[in-house]
Amino acid sequence: MTLFGTDGVRGLANGPLTADLALTLAQATAVVLGQGRIANARKAAGRRLTAVVARDPRISGHFLAAAVSAGLASSGVDVLDAGVLPTPAAAFLVGDVDADFGVMISASHNPAADNGIKIFARGGVKLPDEVERRIEEAMAGPKLLPTGGAVGRIRRFADAEDRYVVHLLASLRQRLHGIHIVLDCANGAASGVSPETFRDAGAKVTVIGADPDGLNINDGIGSTHLDVLQAEVVRVGADLGIAHDGDADRCLAVDADGRIIDGDQIMAILAVSMKNRGLLRDDTLVATVMSNLGLHRAMAAYGISVETTGVGDRYVLERMNAGRYSLGGEQSGHVIMSEFATTGDGVLTGLHLAAEMARTGKSLAELASVMTVFPQVLINVKGVERSRATDDDVLAAVAEAEAELGDSGRVLLRPSGTEALVRVMVEAATEEDARAVAERLAEVVRG
Repeated sequence: MTLFGTDGVRGLANGPLTADLALTLAQATAVVLGQGRIANARKAAGRRLTAVVARDPRISGHFLAAAVSAGLASSGVDVLDAGVLPTPAAAFLVGDVDADFGVMISASHNPAADNGIKIFARGGVKLPDEVERRIEEAMAGPKLLPTGGAVGRIRRFADAEDRYVVHLLASLRQRLHGIHIVLDCANGAASGVSPETFRDAGAKVTVIGADPDGLNINDGIGSTHLDVLQAEVVRVGADLGIAHDGDADRCLAVDADGRIIDGDQIMAILAVSMKNRGLLRDDTLVATVMSNLGLHRAMAAYGISVETTGVGDRYVLERMNAGRYSLGGEQSGHVIMSEFATTGDGVLTGLHLAAEMARTGKSLAELASVMTVFPQVLINVKGVERSRATDDDVLAAVAEAEAELGDSGRVLLRPSGTEALVRVMVEAATEEDARAVAERLAEVVRG
């Protein structure tokens, strides 16, 4: 069984994800990431390697972070314990202090009972599949286990949050004076740092979902439950709302009238702004196959190319790095601004979205009008094998549907990577057309 998924190791805490597993995974990480030219040079100079460890506020993060730190220190790695911080903060800090790698304990938008372990290599970048495979193999092999003074130390990373906030504020070229924002922190990792940063940037801030107790993370609030934010924005008369998920690597928004502005629309706003200011490298945006057809249409209208990847911000980042592109992301709100971050950063994205409002004097609804969202219907067909998506009768039905939709829609069949399930996604000019085509294709997939 493969341990790593599309975004690290994730599962029920004290179910498959135990303290023993976390410790062993950390020891294997030290073995694999403790190699290489820079790491070997540091060790040859008598220096111990260093790792940044952070977590979100769910209760299992305490014992999992302790286990990870113990595994690293027992392998001769010095640990900088950054405490509760967003995932993108952990990634930033790895590069900022020139650490050898970093570990984030979080299950992102999952319920509180779950947790996860994300590993960042030098520079704060996510690991390629091959390195994850080597770490899995190393879990069954010999550990480093130095003795005496060669074991690692664990110390508090006292200024971790301050470093991250300073970094975020330095990315802005526009203060947020006159902008009233409702922040929904999902009772997660951004509950402290996000309100502080937006206030320091000059915004008026109303905060919800910023009282984590270890159990209420993502519970009816945050980027997966936007109804609370929508109501609060309208109630207080704010200019916009920003929603994070549990580890704050996502940003979704709500305009002044309570309408949802998703990741595709946020990318469209930022891409057009960056192109107009000469900041969008090669006038190219990177998005996934799940991004709305309306995004592609809007970008074409503004002379912006769209490069498409598989689902997952790691694949977006790989394409961005290959082309040295400056903006990419997902409909779910993972937005990567490569000038400032190596991963999706919900606080950074929200700051730059609000800054565009301040810079132009336009409302969020006006800015979002650069893109017309095509109705999208997604049906999960359960109990079928992944290979069903490429069977002849299914491919014939897809071809027929695509011919029927023409330029006014599209079809995407995507097998699940973790279960017997095929996702049928259809976009069309109307929701009725999209649903009719999606339901017809779902019946074909069911056989």
